[in-house]
Amino acid sequence: MAQDGMISHGVDALIDKLRSDGVAVGQADAEKLRADAKAEAAKILADAKREADAYQKKARSDSDSYRAAGEEALNTAMRDAVLTMKAGLTDRFREDVARLVTKEMADPDLLKQMILEVVGRAAEGANLEGKVQVILPAKVATQEDIKQNADDIQSGKLTKYVLGLTAEMLREQVELHAADDAQDGIRVRAEDQGVVLDLTDKAVASLLMQHLQPRFRAVLEGVIR
Repeated sequence: MAQDGMISHGVDALIDKLRSDGVAVGQADAEKLRADAKAEAAKILADAKREADAYQKKARSDSDSYRAAGEEALNTAMRDAVLTMKAGLTDRFREDVARLVTKEMADPDLLKQMILEVVGRAAEGANLEGKVQVILPAKVATQEDIKQNADDIQSGKLTKYVLGLTAEMLREQVELHAADDAQDGIRVRAEDQGVVLDLTDKAVASLLMQHLQPRFRAVLEGVIR
């Protein structure tokens, strides 16, 4: 019986040892699994954070790119709008100048003064010699008017009939002709010298624009930027 007791005690001791060792191993495995799980979780978290940071950085970069592209497109649109507005205002200004010049040069008194300035006896600076033709607007003197009064330009009949001019006002060898187009203003031809003075409304308006356009553009630059 004593031997049976010793065997039983030994078995119990072995069982206790196995249990103890098993618990220790189980605890070690559990700790290892816990550590591995924590490491894996940390890795997953780090990877997720890295991906999130990369995505956020890319999103920020894309946002900056989109914003820059949008700003550039807006600036381009504004610049184009300003250029279009300036071009439109310049065209409008050119049309206004042309209209005003045409209106002024349809005035008989102005035409008379222009003729006297160029081919009048008291004219200075024109230096026109020989036979000179003055082409008048058709509305002022038609070809039929000139034919009916073409006997002698120096007789004063035609010059008095047209614009109230007299032969005494004009230099010698001056002939008046009617334009065959819709010009306003006059053209002066000095046949012997091969000189043509274009004082029509279109020519005068073009000359005025050459002087006025830079000033007008400067005004636009100061007002519209």
